[in-house]
Amino acid sequence: MKRCLVIHLGEKNEDFIAVLGERRAKVLRRGFGRDLERARALLREYDGKVDAIGFDGVPLDLELGDAHRPYQIGRELAASATHTPVVDGSGVRPGLERWSVVLADRAEPGIFSQKRILMVPGTNHVGLANALGRMTPRIHYYDPEIYFHVPDVPGVGAPQTLGTADAPTLELLKDAPLDKIAPPVEVTPNRPTQHFRWADVIVGDAGTIRHFAPNNLRKKTVVVPSATEEDVNVFRARGASILITLMPSLEEDVPVARHSAAVIEAIMVALRDDPTQPLSEDTYLNLMAEIQWRPSIQYLQQDEQGINRFAFVIHPLDVGFVHRDPDFKWTKVLPDRVVEEAAAFLKPMHMGRIAGGRSPTTGQRIEGYLFGLGSTPRQMMRHSPRFTYDRLNEAAKMAERMGCRLMGLGAFTSVVGDAGETVAHEAAIAITSGNSLTVAATLEAAKQAVLNMGATNLKEGRAMIIGATGSIGAVCSRLLAQAIHDVVLVSIEPEKLIDLKRTIENETPGTRVTIALRPGDLAADCELVVTATSAFGQRILDISTCKPGAVICDVARPPDIGEREAALRPDVCVIESGEVLIPGDIDIDYDIGLPKGTTYACLAETALLAMEGRFESYTLGRNIDMEKVKEIYRLFKKHEFRIAGLRTFGKVLSDEDFAEKRRLAAELEASPERLSRVRAEVSARIAEMPVEAKGISTGDGVVERIVKVAERIPPLSGAVRRFRVFSTDDPDDQPLHQA
Repeated sequence: MKRCLVIHLGEKNEDFIAVLGERRAKVLRRGFGRDLERARALLREYDGKVDAIGFDGVPLDLELGDAHRPYQIGRELAASATHTPVVDGSGVRPGLERWSVVLADRAEPGIFSQKRILMVPGTNHVGLANALGRMTPRIHYYDPEIYFHVPDVPGVGAPQTLGTADAPTLELLKDAPLDKIAPPVEVTPNRPTQHFRWADVIVGDAGTIRHFAPNNLRKKTVVVPSATEEDVNVFRARGASILITLMPSLEEDVPVARHSAAVIEAIMVALRDDPTQPLSEDTYLNLMAEIQWRPSIQYLQQDEQGINRFAFVIHPLDVGFVHRDPDFKWTKVLPDRVVEEAAAFLKPMHMGRIAGGRSPTTGQRIEGYLFGLGSTPRQMMRHSPRFTYDRLNEAAKMAERMGCRLMGLGAFTSVVGDAGETVAHEAAIAITSGNSLTVAATLEAAKQAVLNMGATNLKEGRAMIIGATGSIGAVCSRLLAQAIHDVVLVSIEPEKLIDLKRTIENETPGTRVTIALRPGDLAADCELVVTATSAFGQRILDISTCKPGAVICDVARPPDIGEREAALRPDVCVIESGEVLIPGDIDIDYDIGLPKGTTYACLAETALLAMEGRFESYTLGRNIDMEKVKEIYRLFKKHEFRIAGLRTFGKVLSDEDFAEKRRLAAELEASPERLSRVRAEVSARIAEMPVEAKGISTGDGVVERIVKVAERIPPLSGAVRRFRVFSTDDPDDQPLHQA
């Protein structure tokens, strides 16, 4: 059996059998306690008696960036052996580290993506730094502090300085004492922490990291070539979340590598088929290919293991949301117009965290992060889609950095431009608009509301969909037609209405399909009205015409139906589209405008896909796949998601509220004369009220002024039609709805 000597910095001596693929070698580990004379004695003793000698912790050469220098102490020690080749791991380290990064990313996709990485040190880890550089541009080097005690301040160790600092650094290190090159493991008192606070991932040698890192490594990932059991315990005690060891384990039944690249190279030198082959990376490639291994990824804190993470993007529906944010309360003293326009240019911000989600069926845990844009819907329409795409791409990078593999688009972000397709193409993580579950939850909420209003047979009656040719409206129309067989489709796009009517009649023969450009008096016969439009400054439905006891399910965000108008017909039940309860002890540490634990359906779709482990761009574009709606509803049931209490303008409707509405509806149904009088009175009062849609009043002429100005500015003229329409599927005329 081939034999190797490994000389290391410690005191302990041990022998073990190393397994490399199908080959075995005996390794003699001998410590020299940093006593160079003792190291020379060991070299002379074993020279010619073993097949290879490895220096573990004593480099023969130094590499940083593009610079390369021989290390004087290592070279002088190696010269003590005249018969046996001496190696320090540099022949195999770059290849093994590069390959390990790829394997780690395959095992846990996104584990390095967009992370802030601190090299401790970067010297002699060039392959590792290059591999990580393909996954994130944010790599800093702690070498100046390690070797020269340069203050831990911003800019020091930045990647921009590497090209000019690498050669001078190695010039100063090539004659440095061993303790400077390989600092003792003892903890440094009063350690600076700024760079460590900045970093998400700390990469380097276990001993050096232990020496320089602060006691608090909470939420950090530590990446090292190898680690002893003591290293693992230290990183766990300091709160590190994940420990990744890159090198292959050389011992059977020991999953975590505790031996460095120097040990591996020494074994490969000993196991060469031809002892005359040069000691280069090319020589080792075939032996490296024999190694079947994957890096060890250990979750050090039990409560952080096995969590699937997702992100979700929100934005203010109007300028009032900006004023109410704790960080922006000061904006109340400024003109709303100025605040709204300025907020649109803000970079995405991390707003909060969604914790505690767990599937009762599979036990899978999830965690979400909320990111906020500053644009209101009106500002998104004023700018080109690219304006919003760029900010969503930035949010996706932030989400990657926090370990998310899926991002959902909330409210108007899901309908700008091509409804998420461009963002999904450009982002490195999956994107979903959430519209599939929005449809399913809307119909489920509508069903519950209709039952609460006294319906006994859901297959009877009539339903109206306003905005029927929009992405959500079209799927709602097709699914409602399968359930009710009598639908009214309303949209200002006659050609698309005709196509949709034909589609429904082909899919569901026998269905009665009525199409119209305006609701008119058709609402008088409908038990259910679903609205999903982009009606800025338009009254899309005269609530006075509604049937007594009707249910209006308002999918749009901002909403289509104003609270003051709805109050004029207390017998009509206006509900928000189905909000959802995610299973588990949900804690959302940011106010999204819903009761505790309640989320919008679009957010719930993102959470549901994460819970199922479906990190894919599930719902994109303007044509929602009806089969995906059905599939997401099956997953909804599988993981025991539930529709939250039905709400109207922020208030949860109680059994007493429904009972009162049923009573009022019954009275109107029993007296046609009274119903006619109520309709006339309500119609007259509505005529005196400013038109409101999406929370924007036309009473002060704001919409008219916006339209007049926009029509005179070419970049904005394309947005003018969006102020005038109910809904559309045209990419230039985007329906606004809750996504």
